[in-house]
Amino acid sequence: MEVGMEAREKVRETLINLLKLKPSEVQDDAKLCDGVGVDSTEMVEFVIALEKAFCIKFSPKEITKFCSVNDIEKIIQPKLSSLAAK
Repeated sequence: MEVGMEAREKVRETLINLLKLKPSEVQDDAKLCDGVGVDSTEMVEFVIALEKAFCIKFSPKEITKFCSVNDIEKIIQPKLSSLAAK
């Protein structure tokens, strides 16, 4: 499995587990707030869970771009590549 797919799956699993959703309820391109129904408190919990799961930190600017699983994966990928290069 390609690294990007692994990251995307981990993002999906984190969201599903945190919000106790069914996998069918989380599409990679669904908007988190409108499509999935993530509220502001859940978003904070989700960000913290992702930071722990991937051992990375997000800037406030990056968090504002958390619209879908695909968007989050695009933000995480360079961070993981940077970690791997160290």
